[in-house]
Amino acid sequence: MSCNQKKGNTLKQPENLYYEWAMSSLKTGKSDSSFFYFEKAKEQYLLNNDSLNVARCLINMGINLYDVGDFFGAQETSLEAVKYLDPKDLNESKLLGYLYNTIGNATDELKHYDQAITYYQQAIKFSIDSNATLIYKNNLAVCLRNAKRYTESTTLLNSILSKVASGTTEYAKFLNNLAKTNWMADAAYNPVQLYQKALSIRLRKKDLWGQNSSYASLAQYYEKKSADSSIYYLNKQYDVAKVIGSADDQLNALRGLIQTNSFNSQRYLSTYLALNDSIQQARAAAKNQFALIRYEVEKNKADNLRLEKENVEKQNRLVRQRAITGASIFLLLLAVGGGTLWYKRRKQRLELEAENKVKETQLHLSKKVHDVVANDIYHVMTEVEYRDDLDREVLLDKLEIIYNQSRDISHNVEQRPTVEVPYNEQISTLLKPYGTSDRRISIVGIDAEQWVDVSKRIKEEIKHVLQELMVNMKKHSGAERVVVRIEKSDQQLKIFYKDNGVGLPAERPQGKGMANTVSRIESLGGGIIFVSEPGEGLSITVNIPLI
Repeated sequence: MSCNQKKGNTLKQPENLYYEWAMSSLKTGKSDSSFFYFEKAKEQYLLNNDSLNVARCLINMGINLYDVGDFFGAQETSLEAVKYLDPKDLNESKLLGYLYNTIGNATDELKHYDQAITYYQQAIKFSIDSNATLIYKNNLAVCLRNAKRYTESTTLLNSILSKVASGTTEYAKFLNNLAKTNWMADAAYNPVQLYQKALSIRLRKKDLWGQNSSYASLAQYYEKKSADSSIYYLNKQYDVAKVIGSADDQLNALRGLIQTNSFNSQRYLSTYLALNDSIQQARAAAKNQFALIRYEVEKNKADNLRLEKENVEKQNRLVRQRAITGASIFLLLLAVGGGTLWYKRRKQRLELEAENKVKETQLHLSKKVHDVVANDIYHVMTEVEYRDDLDREVLLDKLEIIYNQSRDISHNVEQRPTVEVPYNEQISTLLKPYGTSDRRISIVGIDAEQWVDVSKRIKEEIKHVLQELMVNMKKHSGAERVVVRIEKSDQQLKIFYKDNGVGLPAERPQGKGMANTVSRIESLGGGIIFVSEPGEGLSITVNIPLI
């Protein structure tokens, strides 16, 4: 009972709406609402990096937990506040005194007295308020008494009394504690005189909580000395406890009445059991409610962290995709630019080689005409000019020889070569322009070797067929992937076409282009098969015999 000052050390620092609502709920006795709003206020302060007010919320939450009997929760929550405070700051040092006192209270209730003593000493160390320091020292003295360290407790209480004016409620409290400690240290000691002195002060000051403590101390002293006196003071305690609304003190009084008054013990027992059940249920509900509030807050934090992580991952994926797309476009442009440059240079080289060949041919022809034809004609002209007896038949024979030589030169001249692009390159050049950034064209099996013994007509028709398939695909299919594969085996040329577009609608007949495609294949003695499945695209197989 002497530890009743362990309660009521809540702190007020209204700086956001949640904190104000928490304090308002605390004043009206709505501990669950108060705890909820302190938790919300704490989260808001965390977002603002306001560590001081985070600590204030945690300290108040720890006191709340202590008041509903959740001593482990009070320890944990108060200890969490320590890391948000700077002991070198006087204002924060004061808060450290509050929270270490709460931890000491909870630890004392758990009967871990040695640990509690350490926490009370910390509270006294950080305290900068004289009244608060007296409360912490009183709590330490009571804890020392509980630990049976009576000499230390008595010395501390005498020191406290020397600093308090007599006749005050504080003096009465410390005096009552001193008397009880002396009695517990020495069973022969009679504390009644000091008990009565403390009680008279409390009655005069109308200190109901103090009166409750005095009646409990007197009842405990008379428990084994005078049953009537003990019962008298227990009844007084019970009546006062009901007025101040202290359920724990009502239970203590009823427990004493059951043990000392066998005549009415059954009546007291019924009241005790009903009240005890009510208290346990209320405290269990409060603990569960607080735990649920903490769980929901932590769950929301975890969900928010998960969403933040997912957003970061999405942003990273987007950056990677953009980087890959940019690199792909750069490589594509590089390949197209390089290919175009190579093609132009190759074309220029071939044209230059052709021109050089023509010039070589012209030079060779000019030289041969000059050496063979011109010289002979000049010789004949000389004979005609200088011989009067030239035989007509001989002249005709010589001209015929010159004619034959000219004709031989014409027949033997190497023709200017025609530069022809390989057929596999023609196919590639034909199909690739239909690919875009949204449509991929894959071409398989167009190696130059397999076209060596394929007739020119078949090759021309195949080009028309492939071109028609590409045009139809571009206009109607909406495909994103197209595969063209060409195989040659067993004197058969096979063409496989596959896309992932919409296929051929059953209600629409073949267009003119497709009809022409079928006609071209059939003119080569081959066959064509169309397979269209909803959602699977279009597949086409073409077989052409090579013999």
